[in-house]
Amino acid sequence: MPKKQANPIDAQVGNRVRLRRMLIGMSQERLGELLGLTFQQVQKYEKGVNRIGAGRLFEVSRILGVPIDYFYEGVNNQLAGGVTEGESSPPVMEFVSSGEGLQLSLAFMKIKDPKLRKRVLDLVKQMAEDGE
Repeated sequence: MPKKQANPIDAQVGNRVRLRRMLIGMSQERLGELLGLTFQQVQKYEKGVNRIGAGRLFEVSRILGVPIDYFYEGVNNQLAGGVTEGESSPPVMEFVSSGEGLQLSLAFMKIKDPKLRKRVLDLVKQMAEDGE
């Protein structure tokens, strides 16, 4: 039996749930508790494998402290651009949706000295070039 493919809109909504949950430092377990679900169900929502119903999405938005339209940001652009089911998220969204990317972004934003931020950026660029 073939693996179930996520609908692009469901994947977008799930991705945004994951991003917001991680930004506020909430675990899948905690979100699941607040929704009366298991963390596995939250995982399926975040991957877009299972759809989030309207009432449940309303509850998720309340728990995560964002308006409903937060979950649909960029959907119209994707549809207008002809994104198909096989295409992946933009690289920036994939980066900030990953645990390491989110942690790196949050830590980087805490650096207030512009010169130090530039040095960190130069270091990361150099490391990326050396890895190629």
